[in-house]
Amino acid sequence: MKQTKSNLIIALKAATIIRFFVYLAGAMMILFLLIGLLTALKPEYRVSSNSLNEATRQMAGKTLYKHLVKGNVYFQQTLPTGEVPTIGEQLFQYVTNITLDDPRSLLGRELPGYSLFDGDILIAGEGTNYTNMPIESAPLPESLEKDSDVDPIEKEEGSKEEKKASPEEKQVFIYFSHTRESYLPLLKGVTDPNAASHSKVNVTLVGDKLKDALEERGVGAKVDKTDVYAQLQKKNLSYASSYTESRKIIEAAVAQKKDTHYYIDVHRDSQRKKVTTININGKDYAKICFIIGGENPNYEKNLKLAKEIHKRISDKYPGLSRGVFEKRGASTNGKFNQDLSENAMLVEAGGVDNTMEELNHSMDVLAGALSEHILDAEAVMGDGN
Repeated sequence: MKQTKSNLIIALKAATIIRFFVYLAGAMMILFLLIGLLTALKPEYRVSSNSLNEATRQMAGKTLYKHLVKGNVYFQQTLPTGEVPTIGEQLFQYVTNITLDDPRSLLGRELPGYSLFDGDILIAGEGTNYTNMPIESAPLPESLEKDSDVDPIEKEEGSKEEKKASPEEKQVFIYFSHTRESYLPLLKGVTDPNAASHSKVNVTLVGDKLKDALEERGVGAKVDKTDVYAQLQKKNLSYASSYTESRKIIEAAVAQKKDTHYYIDVHRDSQRKKVTTININGKDYAKICFIIGGENPNYEKNLKLAKEIHKRISDKYPGLSRGVFEKRGASTNGKFNQDLSENAMLVEAGGVDNTMEELNHSMDVLAGALSEHILDAEAVMGDGN
């Protein structure tokens, strides 16, 4: 009787072990099937680092830092109190896609066309927040087709600077994806900010001033005034194709290269005067800001350059730079041709209400910061040799 009981116990243990290995084998088969399925998917459907990056974009950096603190208590010393979202706030953000410190998330992202105002603040200048970010808006078609009258006084201000002899090395290449962006003070009788466009009197005047200011500081520059909109008209392309068309300009410049190392796409913001103007020591300046395309392999290097120029400007002229902003996603270009060079920038020079005098003042400051960076870089390279 006892012997039978012992055999029964042994049989039960053997069945448990066999069942365990069957479950293990089944789990491994399912795992391999899933791996095979994922690798068999087309590239656009696979999980990639970009997919993970997009999935975690809404997670605040302070939240990640809070989790690091759990593993290293010494990090706690630098963690700001009261700034890390609670677990409840994090869950609310993921479920509703609403960020409590970003008013755009409450309703704006659901409105058609509102994504044009979207973007991220990478470095906030003095007074910069999500309510006054740079705006990229298409101009009225009629303003692009027909030029308004031009105030001759304002036009003269933008070209009265005495031009210096150009250094042989053309290190900075200045171009314009939205060539016809203009400023209301330059246009007679135009009051609608969406109509601030002109085929001749436009943001290219700002590029001329930047070129002259760079050359005065010993840095060579070239301005390419190709009318991108005219090219779009010839090819029957929409205004949204501006960056695709201007890409050919910078590609040609990069191919020739030689001594060109920096590529600056100059634009005009659509924000109004109270956002784009500052008075420093009794002088009015048009504020500037830097836009970085978040969808290119040079993102980190482009960002590093923009951060440095922003810092150089802010150290001497606090509040003149509105900061560094990132643009990405289906509603915008996402590259701005910055994938063609690690030293490429998009600069928003003032807004629709700024005067040439204010813009000239700002281009002097920008040229000073950029030339300092370039000459310092040359000095470092010279030391290395």
